[in-house]
Amino acid sequence: MQLIIYRIVYPLLWIVSKLPWKLFYAFSSTIFFLIYYIIRYRRNAVTENLQLAFPDKSLDEIKKIRKEFYKHLCDMFLEMIRSISISNEEMMERFTVTNLDMIRELEAKGENIMVFIAHYASYEWSNVIDIQTGFQAVGIYKPIGNIYFDRLVHRIRARFGSRVVPNRDAMRVITEDQTDDSLSMYGLAADQSPKLYKAMYWTNFMGIKVPVFLGGEVLAKRFDLNVYYLKVEKIKRGYYEATFVPISEDSKNAEDYTITKDYLRCIENQIRNKPQYYLWTHKRWKHRNAQIPEGATID
Repeated sequence: MQLIIYRIVYPLLWIVSKLPWKLFYAFSSTIFFLIYYIIRYRRNAVTENLQLAFPDKSLDEIKKIRKEFYKHLCDMFLEMIRSISISNEEMMERFTVTNLDMIRELEAKGENIMVFIAHYASYEWSNVIDIQTGFQAVGIYKPIGNIYFDRLVHRIRARFGSRVVPNRDAMRVITEDQTDDSLSMYGLAADQSPKLYKAMYWTNFMGIKVPVFLGGEVLAKRFDLNVYYLKVEKIKRGYYEATFVPISEDSKNAEDYTITKDYLRCIENQIRNKPQYYLWTHKRWKHRNAQIPEGATID
């Protein structure tokens, strides 16, 4: 059944990826109307998340952010599909990086880096960085249930030469990389909610005490990787600008949890500035009232 669904849907996705840009975004607006007004996809969850994160905002303000978020969500999903056929040149025109010189300096020194990414603006197009430096980009991701669509997502995210590694294999892959002279840039998004039995570190995110993934910090400290946050901003429809923000250049000696907390503060600043570009459909705060596991660190 999974294969049948994939074979039906993929040709449609390919056609969408080839549409002229004006028609492409007109199609996105149509999808928005269906998702927001007809299907009402996760509207209650989005409203609840926004009210938790912005308790001082009125319901009208929340609804305005919610509507703008869904417009962006549809654009972002279709832009990921666009990656099936978009050219390198067009991608670099639409997703620019302000301070690649800093990354090229690390490249010249032969220093591997860890890049924390948020589910904000266009995290799917950030792999274009791979064709602009000598680093081998390695994206760490969580596989999806349908194996055929998982392979498609894998292919899209590896579109510009990135290696894509399931999160369960991250430690092994990075360990193997350190045994040779390869120059790697590891990218991962760690701003969603871990499973409760793995929730061993709790801290504030948007003023709410929740569990947080520590895997990125653990990997960075173990392998003494330079740590950066990729701050992506949406400039206008279909155009993004990214900046590498230093978090730690001495991760091995960084105090425990400071890398993770600095990463969260970077995300919070963006959310507070333009909340419509964060991924509000995920139930990020679902464990806020849960029983904290024994032995967990609460900060």
